Amino acid sequence: MGETGSTQAAPSRAMVIHPAFKGGDGSRLPEARLAEAVGLAGAIDLDIVAAEAVNVAKVRPATLMGKGAVERLAELVKECEVDLAVVDGHLSPVQQRNLEKAWGCKVIDRTGLILEIFGARARTREGTLQVELAALSYQRSRLVRSWTHLERQRGGFGFLGGPGETQIEADRRMIGERIVKLERELEDVKRTRELHRKARRKVPYPIVALVGYTNAGKSTLFNQLTRAEVMAKDMLFATLDPTMRTLVLPSGRKIILSDTVGFISDLPHELVAAFRATLEEVLEADVVVHVRDVSHPDTEAQAADVDTVLRELGLSEVVDRGLVEALNKIDLLDEQGREEVLNQAKRRDGAMALSAVTGEGVDDLLAELDRRLGAARETLDVALPLSDGASIAWLYSHGEVVARRDDEAQAFMRVRLDPADVKRFHQRKAGGRGA
Repeated sequence: MGETGSTQAAPSRAMVIHPAFKGGDGSRLPEARLAEAVGLAGAIDLDIVAAEAVNVAKVRPATLMGKGAVERLAELVKECEVDLAVVDGHLSPVQQRNLEKAWGCKVIDRTGLILEIFGARARTREGTLQVELAALSYQRSRLVRSWTHLERQRGGFGFLGGPGETQIEADRRMIGERIVKLERELEDVKRTRELHRKARRKVPYPIVALVGYTNAGKSTLFNQLTRAEVMAKDMLFATLDPTMRTLVLPSGRKIILSDTVGFISDLPHELVAAFRATLEEVLEADVVVHVRDVSHPDTEAQAADVDTVLRELGLSEVVDRGLVEALNKIDLLDEQGREEVLNQAKRRDGAMALSAVTGEGVDDLLAELDRRLGAARETLDVALPLSDGASIAWLYSHGEVVARRDDEAQAFMRVRLDPADVKRFHQRKAGGRGA
């Protein structure tokens, strides 16, 4: 988040421009898209001094927007002493360079901004490597644009520029060599993570993954459920790296809860590719919970974006299987809006209205997770020596004993167990200590 020391330069004075294309995305108002772009820029502590949506009737190959708009914004840059212009859209290298000349300030596009945020926020080794890989792939597409090494105070990848920073002209060969090295390192990290995953399978618990649009309240809900202290702020991309904790459901069933990176519309394709591995936890999940901010005016469009990104990541099967919907932030709704969401939740299977902040409705979510996981349970008939008190106790603590009959030597039990616990029980019987 760009924590600063006493010598840190003041935040860049930034202008945010959302190009509203004629016949563009009709599901959202330009004002809402602009507000999201301002939120993104604010997420890395830029000082937003001007922001507006600019109508673009026809895309200009040289500058994206028309000559009149470019000249008018040049005056605004001068008047507001703007250091950095953020264009909430895709700029070709030529468009970026021409706008920088016309406006006399640094210019970055939506992809560059999101990569800068991810670069400043990634904490785990894998997250850092993946973001750098995405940033370099993007920079390579910029031909020989300048970039900076990572030894900078504020994190990120140098798209913003700034005083006192050494600019290095990076040629294709240099970037290509670094990409190859990063890909090798990422493979090592992925192998290590797969070993961790295999270790989890030996003592397997069902995995429940939280997904959702950025700032939908996933981390707040994660904290509410697990009493953890994952960073949760009213800020886009407050958390980037997946976090996992064990959680005991009302039935006594243990699960692993995973909080994943937030999604966003028009996610840079470099990041879709680079972060596929980060979201592998979702592929492995037994249940996926889609956390939605129902207080947001674009909640339906955001839900559609999450659906799109999940499918882009190869998770169509997970989506089609049916997600649990956590209709979050009902505490921010007025009485009428709240009633509408509560009725919506009653009508839709697997939808729960809740507030991650106050805890209202969270019990309903936990009950739904129990129900979903319970529906997958297998029924097992077992006969155990009465002397094997440890195994009998294990079955009571891990499953649902629906019938039991004892004779002088054995206990005959009918037990409902999660598929993972069936494997663990067979490991015990085979002499392993799977539990």
